[in-house]
Amino acid sequence: MRITKFGHACVRIEHEGTVIVLDPGVFTDREALDGADAILITHEHPDHYLPDHLASVDAPVWTIDAVAAKIREDAPEVFERTTVVAPGESFQTGGVPVSAVGELHAVIHPELPRFHNSGYLFTLGEQTVFHPGDALLAPPADVDVLLAPASAPWARSSELVDFMREVKAPVNIAIHDRIYSAAGHQVFDGLAATFLTPQGQEFKRLDDGQDL
Repeated sequence: MRITKFGHACVRIEHEGTVIVLDPGVFTDREALDGADAILITHEHPDHYLPDHLASVDAPVWTIDAVAAKIREDAPEVFERTTVVAPGESFQTGGVPVSAVGELHAVIHPELPRFHNSGYLFTLGEQTVFHPGDALLAPPADVDVLLAPASAPWARSSELVDFMREVKAPVNIAIHDRIYSAAGHQVFDGLAATFLTPQGQEFKRLDDGQDL
């Protein structure tokens, strides 16, 4: 298994010859999709979904109904190779088992409507990897590697740290990290280490293009 961090919430997973790319949005260089066998999108916000990226490759797309509706409007040619998944549904991409987790985006503001969002839990041999999208909903299974939101306008630092503590993944990789400055990252990383290290959990921040 190889996990590579790309801009913001985009992560590339390679396992036994299959390449899966998650959430290549506006903060992600298009090259992150090179060689992709499948692309998964958690929700429709532009930091996770950019139709031009999807149109630039031929890989099939797996996503929720709300995003599929956007793809139908923004890139009809991509919609032809898009599969809609429902909350709780299990499916396979390139032989990799995946489960969709959750249905709603975290609350951004009480006066704004809730967006739809599904995270994805991957089973990669004996290890599991979870990308929650923009929600703090733990999957109903053990997680070995959590792709953990580390800054967001919809969450406090304490909520993000407590989500990692709840999931209890031994390895936590920071994603959704274009909100803070470099100085802000240092503050959050220190907070995460304070609470995760005593539980035997590791918190990592990968540079764009860096692998786990």
